[in-house]
Parts: sequence; C-alpha cells; structure tokens
Amino acid sequence: MWLSDSGTTLLTDPVLTGRVAHLRRMAGPTPALPGVPDAVLLSHLHADHFHAASLRKLGGTPRLIVPRGAAGFVAKCLGAEAAARTVELGPGDETAVGSVRVRAVRAAHDGGRGPWSRERAMAIGFVVEGEARTWFAGDTGLFDEMNELAPLDLALIPVGGWGPTLGSEHHLDAADGAEALRRAKAAWAVPVHYGTLWPVGLGRVRSHMFRDPGEEFARVAQRTAPDSRVRVLAQGETLTVEPA
Repeated sequence: MWLSDSGTTLLTDPVLTGRVAHLRRMAGPTPALPGVPDAVLLSHLHADHFHAASLRKLGGTPRLIVPRGAAGFVAKCLGAEAAARTVELGPGDETAVGSVRVRAVRAAHDGGRGPWSRERAMAIGFVVEGEARTWFAGDTGLFDEMNELAPLDLALIPVGGWGPTLGSEHHLDAADGAEALRRAKAAWAVPVHYGTLWPVGLGRVRSHMFRDPGEEFARVAQRTAPDSRVRVLAQGETLTVEPA
C-alpha cells in the first residue's frame, strides 16, 4: 500500500513483481509506483512481505523501517548501504519520517523467514500518525491489545492469506478482520492482503478464497462495526480520508 500523509510518503510490504516463489500475481498489473517513498514499512520477514527483489527495484534511498532483529537480514539481502538506512522497531518504539511519526505495535504472527530459514525477527504492525492516524496491521491474528489502538482514522486490515491451510491464530479471515475493526474503532477500513498473490493452480479449484474476502469483510463489518465505513479498493484505486 502507498500512504501519503502530511507530505510524507510510505510504502508497506511491497511486492512489485508478478511472482513470489510459488505465488503468482492474480489481480491487477504489476504495480508502477508514483516515485520513491520516503520510507518503506516492513512488517515481518515472510517473503510475500519482505520481498528483496521488490526492494531492489525501488531505487533511491528510502528508509527501511523493520521489526527488531531484522537489520542483519537487511544487510545480508540488500547490502551495507541499505542496512545503514534501516531502523529497527519493537512494539512501542517509534521514529519520525518527514512530517509523520511511525510507531510499531504488536502483531500476533510468526516472525521467521520460513521453515527453510534460520532468519528470525518479531512480526509487528505500524501506526502512522500525521494528519490522520493509520494502522497497517501487516499479518496478524486477533489480540487483546487491539482496543488500545483506538481511535483511528484508517485501518488497513489483512483479511486473507494465500492458501486454505493457514491457521486462524496468526491470520484474520473476513469475520475476524471485522472483529479487529470493532476493537480498533477506525472511522474507515480497507481490507488488504487477499486475492493478489495465489498459489499456482489453486485459483481454479478454490477461487472463492481468492475473490471473496474483501466483500465478505465489508458485509460482516456492517454488523460487527457499524460505526466504521469500509471501502473495498480494486487494484490501483485510491482512498482519501479526512481526519475527524
């Protein structure tokens, strides 16, 4: 996601290629960014969130804001120059980027690179505070402290994964995403992290898991979080939020 607030631009967990390992882009063209962001927010080390090839494509020298413990992995994947502009944050830590402040918050998710790797760092989400307060959850399951994020102007809530066997403890489906929205009390919400990357071949047999999570989240949120407004964005669409 591309975020712009108070003249500062941020990019979250970018994937700028047509494929990540066995995951193929199934919705929209490969993104073309409007420029180089001021900073990139990387929520955890999983390859569909920390995608080294996409980070190399960015150009420029954006700051890389990563979970505590991930700076060594940045140096290994992207080199010493990238490591020098890397900021590690743990839950409760914050840093200034231009005119906004970026604060790390908890995420209930495994932070390792994957079962084939010894690389580990915690998983986090981010609250961006400028003219608006925006929560980018990264990947997460439900956790009690979500109500401490309130109030928010915008919540970017992951409502799907990339396969049928992902455990609900560390991910949100549409119903749990709506519960997260109820707890966080965001004025606006956008469902994210569904339908774009899909395991090769799976879309032919379980296409509802590819198509439906965003609209299902919107339907459930009408009951679960009636004071919030949900916008389901298509690839390349934008939303302007006016802070309360």
